[in-house]
Amino acid sequence: MSRSAHPAGPRHGDVLPEGHYQAPPADLNALDPKVWSETVARGADGAVTVGGVDVKRIAAEFGTPAYVMDEADFRSRARAWRDAFGDDADVYYAGKAFLSKAVVRWLHEEGLNLDVCSGGELHVALAAGMPAERIALHGNNKSVHELEQAVKAGVGHIVVDSYEEIERLAAIAARQGVRQRVLIRITVGVEAHTHEFIATAHEDQKFGLSLTGGAAAEAVRRVLAHPDGLELRGIHSHIGSQIFDTAGFEVAARRVVGLLAQIRDEHGVELPEIDLGGGLGIAYTSEDDPREPAEIAVALAGIVHRECAAAGLAAPRLSVEPGRAIVGPTAFTLYEVGTVKPLEGLRTYVSVDGGMSDNIRTALYDAEYSVALVSRTSDAEPMLSRVVGKHCESGDIVVRDAFLPADLAAGDLIAVPATGAYCRSMASNYNHALKPPVLAVRDGSARVIVRRETEEDLLRLDIG
Repeated sequence: MSRSAHPAGPRHGDVLPEGHYQAPPADLNALDPKVWSETVARGADGAVTVGGVDVKRIAAEFGTPAYVMDEADFRSRARAWRDAFGDDADVYYAGKAFLSKAVVRWLHEEGLNLDVCSGGELHVALAAGMPAERIALHGNNKSVHELEQAVKAGVGHIVVDSYEEIERLAAIAARQGVRQRVLIRITVGVEAHTHEFIATAHEDQKFGLSLTGGAAAEAVRRVLAHPDGLELRGIHSHIGSQIFDTAGFEVAARRVVGLLAQIRDEHGVELPEIDLGGGLGIAYTSEDDPREPAEIAVALAGIVHRECAAAGLAAPRLSVEPGRAIVGPTAFTLYEVGTVKPLEGLRTYVSVDGGMSDNIRTALYDAEYSVALVSRTSDAEPMLSRVVGKHCESGDIVVRDAFLPADLAAGDLIAVPATGAYCRSMASNYNHALKPPVLAVRDGSARVIVRRETEEDLLRLDIG
């Protein structure tokens, strides 16, 4: 294979076409541990290995594109969250980030709970053996069927999100003769420093019941009006996603505790639980600086205890919901380079055999990612690149701007790290693309945990 360097495109420290300065990394072959899972390394031949398995072997055996998940890293991160919060708190893995039967089993074995936000996620969780009492059901518009299935299964908590849902759920619980535990999701008016579409605690959005407008207090009254069917356990708040500090959580906790005090004063009830949601960020690039679970646990527990002491309340049991923070860094997406197209004075377009069908986040959220050549090392100079997919969209971008070696060629393998969260779970069949497999790699072996789609799968639902 020819390894001739591509002549076009900016090089060291160039100003990008949009006017943003970007300097290349000192070593294109280095793998920043902040963005790669813990068992990723370069082998003696320069190819990357994960869990002791060479990516060239993965590509040859399973094909590309493929999501490659480091099982040991996933389990390690799950344990870190569980150990950080200890026995006096609950850690719910947010299944929307990525869910499969294997992942549910890992969570069960590592002692985590699970939150789901649809009947489909609930079905997978139960099919994989997660005890129903360790499951919480979310959603702003749960169907009657979803609520019936959750109550019948005996899920531990249902997080109610509207007045209508309170009445629906109370009726369902009465018909089934059970008393369902619930939390009330509230919006606390905190604007998280994140993308508009993933900031979830300001007033103008679909989730929760407004604290400042009085809807949250009214929801409490309505739940308490159904003592035979509903058991109000606490308050739920979620302020956004990809958050790197706890300042927003401090404001949210203060307002949630204020509502707990109001409930005590109005109803004579001290609720025993607070769920502060998830949303803690991960490193997608070397510039990101996420906090460790132990640091987050100390900060959040301190906030809750301090605010409760000031309000004269017993500290409730704390719950958190990390999803991305556990699964995001554990996986990378492995691609094969198809074409390399230099644009003189601009950048080089590197087309891969996947794209927005396996990672919509760049197009949807303007998300940033890293990328590396993983089938070999290179001493070629850095080449400003844009990694793009094969779909019929000009916005089909996987990595907007990154440096890759100038001798990159068709047939090379590149990988985009930190794709464990929201990539497979948001994957589509746009252009009738086949969804990639998810591979679990551990201790020198790789196995399929979600198989690659086939063309027969595309036709299976098409009844003509």
